[in-house]
Amino acid sequence: MKLTLAVLSMLLATAAQAEVQRFYGHAYDLKSGAYLYTEVHAQTVENGRWLGGTIDYFGPKGDKLGHKTLEFQNHEFVPVFRLDLNYGYMEAISDNRDAVTMERRERAGGKTETKTIKKVSPMCADSGFHSCLRAHFAELQAGQSVKFTLAVAGSLDSFRFRAAKAGDTQWQGIKAVLIKVEPDSLLRLLAGPLELVYEPTQRRLLEFRGISNIHDPRSGKPYDVRIIYPDKPPADAPSPLPPLGS
Repeated sequence: MKLTLAVLSMLLATAAQAEVQRFYGHAYDLKSGAYLYTEVHAQTVENGRWLGGTIDYFGPKGDKLGHKTLEFQNHEFVPVFRLDLNYGYMEAISDNRDAVTMERRERAGGKTETKTIKKVSPMCADSGFHSCLRAHFAELQAGQSVKFTLAVAGSLDSFRFRAAKAGDTQWQGIKAVLIKVEPDSLLRLLAGPLELVYEPTQRRLLEFRGISNIHDPRSGKPYDVRIIYPDKPPADAPSPLPPLGS
């Protein structure tokens, strides 16, 4: 009984310290600039660490495109996650303890493919690479390159990447830092880089440019996007926006 009460007290203390942060992301086609979708984030954060949460995706007319759950309990940078899109596509990491088990289904009623890969260090996956960059932000600011392996559930594979500071910039009147992430292999000749803009003091993500894990339902291919995370919705955002929840 004492152990049960101790565990309960610990859980209650953790719950009291954790907070849920809710915000929007606004995604645009990288080439045309057309508004593609809205992200609705709910992140559970404790002492600055992202513990998990959800992301819901909505089209410009308010139609729901998909839902993602993330949980970082066993690994700070490789979450257990699942993304379901409304036309039936699914990708996930279902286990991240001793190895990384990835799943993918191309369409509703299709076969679910599974692959387990060795866990290496440093490794990240999905949105966990954002946490990885934040954890190594001082090194990036100092001009050092940060290398890691990225597990990509949508490809059922992993790839070596490197991140480096590409320069200081301004973002909507805010002093910001541009971080470029690209394959650390000949794959960079075929795959474009990811670019992320951060506010350096709080290491807050302001903008992401690169490949999305949200797919065009007509082609089945992932969008190339520019996603912004402003304090206020941009003028061309859908109105009304989906609710942030409570």
